[in-house]
Amino acid sequence: MEKEALKVLNRGEEDEMDVSGYRLCHWKLAIVGMGVVLTGGFLLLLLYWMPEWCVKATCTRTTVREAEVVLLRSTDEFKRWFRAKVYVMLAPGKNPFDCPDSRTVKNSYTAHPTENQTEDCERKYSEYQPVQIRYFTLHSTKYCWNDVIQNFEVLKGLEDLGVKCSSVHDEHSKGLTKDEQDYRRLFFGENEIAVKVPSVFKLLIKEVLNPFYIFQLFSVILWSTDEYYYYALAIVIMSVISIATSLYTIRKQYVMLHDMVVTHSIVRVSVCRANNVLEEAMSTELVPGDIMVIPANGTIMPCDAVLVSGTCIVNESSLTGESVPVTKTNLPNPSTKGTEEDEIYSSELHKRHTLFCGTNVIQTRFYSGELVKAVVVRTGFNTSKGQLVRSILYPKPTDFKLYRDAYIFMLCLFAVAGIGFIYTVINSIMNKVPAPTIIIESLDIITITVPPALPAALTAGIVYAQRRLKRIGIFCISPQRINICGQLNLFCFDKTGTLTEDGLDLWGIQRVENSSFLLSETHACKEDLVKSQFVACMATCHSLTKIEGELSGDPLDLKMFAATGWILEEATEEETALHNHIMPTVVKPPKQLLPEAEASADQDVPSYEMGIVRQFPFSSALQRMSVVTRLLGEKYMDVYQKGAPEVVASLCKQETVPHNFSEVLEGYTKQGFRVIAVAHRKLESKLSWHKVQNISRDTIESNMQFLGLIIMQNKLKAETPGVLADLRRASIRTVMVTGDNMLTAISVARDCGMILPQDRIIIADALPPKNGQTALINWHYADNPPKHASMTGSNPEVVQIRLEEESSGAALHSMEHFHFAMSGQSFAVIAEHFQELLQKLVLHGTVFARMAPDQKTQLVEVLQSVDYFVGMCGDGANDCGALKRAHSGISLSELEASVASPFTSRTPNISCVPSLIREGRAALITSFCVFKFMALYSIIQYLSVILLYWILSNLGDFQFLFIDIAIIFVIVFTMSLNPAWKELVSERPLSGLISGPLLFSVLTQILVCLGFQTLAFLLVKHQSWYHKWTPSSDACSLSNYSLHQNETTHDEKNIRNYENTTLFFISSFQYLIVAIVFSKGKPFRQPSYKNLPFLISSFALCAFILCIMLYPVEAIDQFLEIVCVPYQWRVTMLLIIVVNALVSVLTESFQSFPAQCDVS
Repeated sequence: MEKEALKVLNRGEEDEMDVSGYRLCHWKLAIVGMGVVLTGGFLLLLLYWMPEWCVKATCTRTTVREAEVVLLRSTDEFKRWFRAKVYVMLAPGKNPFDCPDSRTVKNSYTAHPTENQTEDCERKYSEYQPVQIRYFTLHSTKYCWNDVIQNFEVLKGLEDLGVKCSSVHDEHSKGLTKDEQDYRRLFFGENEIAVKVPSVFKLLIKEVLNPFYIFQLFSVILWSTDEYYYYALAIVIMSVISIATSLYTIRKQYVMLHDMVVTHSIVRVSVCRANNVLEEAMSTELVPGDIMVIPANGTIMPCDAVLVSGTCIVNESSLTGESVPVTKTNLPNPSTKGTEEDEIYSSELHKRHTLFCGTNVIQTRFYSGELVKAVVVRTGFNTSKGQLVRSILYPKPTDFKLYRDAYIFMLCLFAVAGIGFIYTVINSIMNKVPAPTIIIESLDIITITVPPALPAALTAGIVYAQRRLKRIGIFCISPQRINICGQLNLFCFDKTGTLTEDGLDLWGIQRVENSSFLLSETHACKEDLVKSQFVACMATCHSLTKIEGELSGDPLDLKMFAATGWILEEATEEETALHNHIMPTVVKPPKQLLPEAEASADQDVPSYEMGIVRQFPFSSALQRMSVVTRLLGEKYMDVYQKGAPEVVASLCKQETVPHNFSEVLEGYTKQGFRVIAVAHRKLESKLSWHKVQNISRDTIESNMQFLGLIIMQNKLKAETPGVLADLRRASIRTVMVTGDNMLTAISVARDCGMILPQDRIIIADALPPKNGQTALINWHYADNPPKHASMTGSNPEVVQIRLEEESSGAALHSMEHFHFAMSGQSFAVIAEHFQELLQKLVLHGTVFARMAPDQKTQLVEVLQSVDYFVGMCGDGANDCGALKRAHSGISLSELEASVASPFTSRTPNISCVPSLIREGRAALITSFCVFKFMALYSIIQYLSVILLYWILSNLGDFQFLFIDIAIIFVIVFTMSLNPAWKELVSERPLSGLISGPLLFSVLTQILVCLGFQTLAFLLVKHQSWYHKWTPSSDACSLSNYSLHQNETTHDEKNIRNYENTTLFFISSFQYLIVAIVFSKGKPFRQPSYKNLPFLISSFALCAFILCIMLYPVEAIDQFLEIVCVPYQWRVTMLLIIVVNALVSVLTESFQSFPAQCDVS
């Protein structure tokens, strides 16, 4: 049949995949079965490691619609393969949101119908023909076949329908019947984030089937057949310890994740059925469309749901990293208002009305006789919490040049082993060696050339670095990322809470009267201001609430409210129950602030109190919040608004905004202050409480009167300037990514040293297409007002030319003194309309202000696309996406959101960043050193064996054991102990193994070792005392030579001979020489002489080998199977070793240090 074109799943999303369909082929299965038997199971292992080979070897291609197995391939840079089995279930309909006859719903599910179940189905569906739904599950996501789009799709929940806000109220707020709930559960499954902790046996099998352990098993079997039991036992013990440690770590992580999720996965909930009957149920039974009743005393949300009645106070720290309670209001119903646009519901756009899974509902506010209800939108792994857990369970692989090069290097070693294999076979055949011996010796060459201990050796440096990081309060959940930290050359920082203090202090206020600014005032808590609209706005326009008697909410709101000195009171549940609507929150000034006449008046006089009738919560998209209030005793209501100055001013009557508004605002923002504008509007008296509850936000937030500015001060953290100076000296670029105002961000960037005083800042102000005009970018210096310095016409051309010519040295030098700054809105316009310019802009972009969370992630991706190794440091609030996307993300928050970040710092400032980079560089250099040493160890041993094979000899078992255990293991695990260098330098380590300096280093050392081994091997044959060794030979006492020269008894394996002894001593010293030569210190690690374990081990081994070489000990000679040689030859070997050491040191030193480093 003709092959169907590849279909694409999750198009445009992070987990986009190509999918193709396959059907099982019996004759292919039979051939594969025979192959498995003939290869002793190795083919089965190969197919297990390569899922695409497995599918193509056992199946034939078919359409995706008819597939029994689907083969998927990710479209990202990793191109990973996955296979999944397609299942079939019977259902009364294809659409989960249809309402089939209830008689056909009950117990209609069967994934794999048996004969009896088929009969039941036939009886049950005698009047209704069930349909088959094809589906498969991958990474805890269920994909169902959709006939309309002719592809598999994920059923996420209520949002799949594209329901409008009015529809949520009118069509989805009445609840589901039990049958409808059962029907939907066929498609959406149980509502639980099931993190199954695998059994130890299952984890063991998965770990043991790793190619590394299979190679070790092959090596151990081979060594055992060659009676090399001791080293085989040592490798087995090491592997068992490694596997046990790995199993413990992996299972511990699963258990921790399971415990974190299970706390809210299964709870008892109240569900409102279609007939308004409340029913107790388990949260696992919830499906999209169910009406969940939120209890008054709060709960942990088991799903994502949108509020349709009532208000909730929610702690969302598990998702945002902010432990600040958030007020969630019910979703507005445009159908009852008529004036508000009926938008399609989106959990992202309407997050102020959405309760997210895993968040903690602290308390609720409700109507008398009504309940706080929420419509279930998403369940299980489709929830926001489920997506976070899935990203932890199925992370993307770490892409780093070191690891890619390591595989290439291993292939090169296999190629070298192949040459040795062929040489051994030919040489053995020519010398008529028995076939079993040929097989063992030729395969042994492979295990010598590719050392089984290599992965464990490479891990040592990372483990030591992880321990050092832990000692300084930096915790790592992704150890492989430590090496990547060594390559970072750009670091992005969030501003608030990262570069600056978390809290804001009120610096002052500047009121407006008669459309003019008054002088700034430092205090709002004054008797003459107590009844002003400005103070009323500060006292009412917030989302504060009382939790257990304590005011709680956004820190900015808390500071602002505290500055007024007012008191906040909330109605109790009993008081609310007496009224037909929610009792408003009341704020009032203390009596001592009121004028004396009112404060001393009779109790019958109404007190000065303001009730907050309705709240429009702060929206980061709208950059503002508003409240509707009523003063006690007044007939009309007031609207108070606060937000970003530019936004608030645009919603006010222009005649109320001072003419010098821009200049005053710019003056404050340049000084680094955070400025908030406030406004007021008096509503018509005809607007009743009920009308206010249903009026649209746009109607309320218009024709405002500008009241003035609130100036907040956000201080730099003490450590910030020093750390940024260290990074600048190390040639690591620093970038600020913040949601704050542009000029405030620029001011902070100058204050902290991110932008030097003499540097100029160019603001890129991009405007989207409008009225038929194309998108354009206005350029102006931050020091000049836009209206005077906008560059239009040919000026953008000049900047573009400079950017294009940036590759030249002169242009690059001139651009070093310029920094680009842009807002999130400009970033979005440039990304859409000026894509070719975006990459050039980010090369010198330093300040990115008013950036939304997803824009922070996009910025990190753009920086990575221009070959930066990007680090990201944030406080965990809204930075999760960027922290995950960056090569190395470090969270300054220990809250649950930090689980998305590879690193978490216990120190709440950026001083952890240089420490992380230093340790990363040390770990990376350690990996290079160890890899080079292990490669040389393999080649040195390979050369020794190849030379000895020429005379049909080999190294003895205990010689192998001494080299592999006493020398290699000890050296590898001590040479990795060098701590990081105490300061950052401008040079960076190389990023990969396949590089000129590194390859030159390895190849020259190989040639040196080959030369001196060959020299010693040939030279010993030309000694006057040399003869073919026999057990009766005694070269140490030449007088006995003639007596025993006719002895012909031989060692069975021909281990004891002069060539073996010579090569054993020469190679033993070569291992130590290359270890010392490769053990690099400054500028990335502390010098080796400060690594006492390595120093002591190296000198002890040198002394021991030298001692047994110059002064033989019979017992040791017997154990190591070495023979006695004349003293003159021992001195000659010592000279060869000394010259070898000198040549090795000189050739390594010949490479000038800058050549070993990549200067950023």
